[in-house]
Amino acid sequence: MIVVLKQHAPAAQVKAFCQELEGMGFEINDSTGSDTHILGLIGDTKALSQSWLLANPVVDTCRRVSEPYKKANRKFHPDDTVVSVGGIKIGGGNFAVMAGPCSVECESQIVEVAQRVKAAGASILRGGAFKPRTSPYSFQGLRAEGLELMAKARAVTGQPLVTELMNNEHIPLFLDEQVDMIQIGARNMQNFELLKAVGRTNVPVLLKRGLSSTLEELVMSAEYIMAEGNPNVVLCERGIRTFETSMRNTLDLSAVPMLKKMTHLPVVIDPSHAAGIAFMVPSLAQAAVAVGADGLMIEVHNDPARAKSDGAQSLTPDQFDALMAVIRPELSFFGKTLN
Repeated sequence: MIVVLKQHAPAAQVKAFCQELEGMGFEINDSTGSDTHILGLIGDTKALSQSWLLANPVVDTCRRVSEPYKKANRKFHPDDTVVSVGGIKIGGGNFAVMAGPCSVECESQIVEVAQRVKAAGASILRGGAFKPRTSPYSFQGLRAEGLELMAKARAVTGQPLVTELMNNEHIPLFLDEQVDMIQIGARNMQNFELLKAVGRTNVPVLLKRGLSSTLEELVMSAEYIMAEGNPNVVLCERGIRTFETSMRNTLDLSAVPMLKKMTHLPVVIDPSHAAGIAFMVPSLAQAAVAVGADGLMIEVHNDPARAKSDGAQSLTPDQFDALMAVIRPELSFFGKTLN
């Protein structure tokens, strides 16, 4: 249930009202905007009388919310959430580009790519240390060593790191290496125990949409993280499985405006995994900006032909330079700030 308070309601009365609601067993999601103050009541509100709420002198209006997600619901939090990743802001007009190789392969590779993408305008370094692969015989990543190599690249460039976490046991490794943003991949989007575990950390989470998941299922997965106390969730559309076979996945650009309506969380686009083909990535990236995305995740490799994973969809550093030269004026046109 949503309770909208009257403007300039006395703070003491609001506090007393909140304490009364908490005494009744409700959790309160308190959202204060520039000209609105909303209390989102989480719990079994079926027996809570709307007339009783409206009788309180600090209450303006109230209404019930039918959606199963509460903390992620824009009705509970009308203003855009801005997530900070190592000082880089995502959301609320702040646009961030995450770029780097699909897999960390060696120190020289990750450092070289980090330097090139930063020079082009990418503010966050992406790279895979633990790699979920369709085939058990494919390269699975350097694991703990990969995290160490990413930390070395961060020491050189100063970029925050985003990398994928695959199970609860590895969380201490991620915290030890001070990973700035934990990625939950498409295959783990509904790994609820993993979602709850990252929800108990204070590390920002990049949550990718599952290959065959609805938008509500994606937002409900974000709710799992937020329900454990971590509000710093960024949603990522990375393409979904359809009947089309000419490309790796089908990028659902319509997900961006719909998610913006459903939730206050930032939304980024991963055109690399969506297409699976490098020549398509720049066009899809430009389209992502046009539909209102808050960021991009782009795979960049210094030698795609010899990449240990996903070379076919990776841009070279020169191609990434060219993409960013196009993205910058487009962001300016749409009133976004490149962080």
